Amino acid sequence: MTTPLAPLVAPGPELTTAELERYARHLALPGVGPEGQRRLAAARVLVVGAGGLGSPALLYLAAAGVGTIGIVDDDVVDTSNLQRQVIHGGPDVGRRKVDSAHDAIADVNPHVRVVEHAVRLDVDTALDVLRGYDVVLDGADNFPTRYLVSDAAEVLGLPVVWGSIYRFQGQVSVFWGAPRFALPDDVPRPGGAAPDGPGDGEARGVTYRDVFPVPPPPGAAPDCATGGVFGAMCGTVGSVMATEAIKLVTGAGTTLLGRLAVYDALDLSWRQLTVRADPTRDPVTALLPGDDAYAAFCGLAPATSVARPVTGERDVTARDAAALLGDDGTAPYLLDVREDWEAQVRPLPGSTLVPSGTFLTGDPAAALADLPTDRPVLVLCAVGGRSARVADVARAAGIDARSVVGGVPALLDALETTPAT
Repeated sequence: MTTPLAPLVAPGPELTTAELERYARHLALPGVGPEGQRRLAAARVLVVGAGGLGSPALLYLAAAGVGTIGIVDDDVVDTSNLQRQVIHGGPDVGRRKVDSAHDAIADVNPHVRVVEHAVRLDVDTALDVLRGYDVVLDGADNFPTRYLVSDAAEVLGLPVVWGSIYRFQGQVSVFWGAPRFALPDDVPRPGGAAPDGPGDGEARGVTYRDVFPVPPPPGAAPDCATGGVFGAMCGTVGSVMATEAIKLVTGAGTTLLGRLAVYDALDLSWRQLTVRADPTRDPVTALLPGDDAYAAFCGLAPATSVARPVTGERDVTARDAAALLGDDGTAPYLLDVREDWEAQVRPLPGSTLVPSGTFLTGDPAAALADLPTDRPVLVLCAVGGRSARVADVARAAGIDARSVVGGVPALLDALETTPAT
């Protein structure tokens, strides 16, 4: 879709002398200029995921002068993230990603307001988190979150700049169910679409569900930990995502709405595919009901469970976990959900290694059946992100699983300092 869109955000106040100096290279650009920079200053942009794609996008949005940037991420920085998540550094390992990203943005541009959302998006939080922003950048690394973000944005009428990476390939597009075209109402819309209402200048646009109506089979698209990712490619795709967001805010150029850009790092090629809204698809007006509805839609979890979910605290500190292991009572079962190569780098003696994908993709029933039900199961990964998700799956099946905060390194350190009983 090459039809120009109206600027997404109204201009803010006049620029100060300091802002005129900082953004001088923007001010000279046709299509941006002082008015476009004022639009950026008034813009509220939400970035889902402070990881491989979110890192460069956040840095460039901050440098561009976006007034308010929201960050959604409930994970902490892991050493393996540093290969591609350039907003974080070595001293940030173990910190919340939202905190690390906040500090990096402040270094780039102290005039940007940062809002931290250290939550995992779900049906209870998604609408509240997205509401109030002008545009959403989706850099999520899992399919349930992508469909959830798409649905929540469609309910709220927000555009989504979507990006995805896998090994040496990246994809990026703009999705918006109700785009505002920079056209008079009597000018035909692309594809002959009619406005939603008289004089509103809006027409049906493409959403993530139009392009990907059905998620891939579980396990068909491994995550970064199992499939790998070419780190430098994240900068390419993430920068394009920031570019599209800036164009949406300012109205400069034509966005990727109606086009899917595919990047291949191995032969340095870009392809563009035309994508269209499905006229037979009913617009999304509400989120799927149920706590695990989006995981179930993607085939990752049953919509209901016959087991009684475990209540109480899911997370346990490394010190408390070490104390449990040294107790004279029934010793906990140690479940290491890292990948094989991670366990080789830093082994966890006495543990059983079952990579997280066994529980988080496909049918986890067989893996869950191998876990004991007569004693606690301590779940560990490199830092605590994957272990928390595996623990949630196990607890929903009635297993007393607890995620060790800080992962294997924290537990090994705690065991060294915990007196023997």
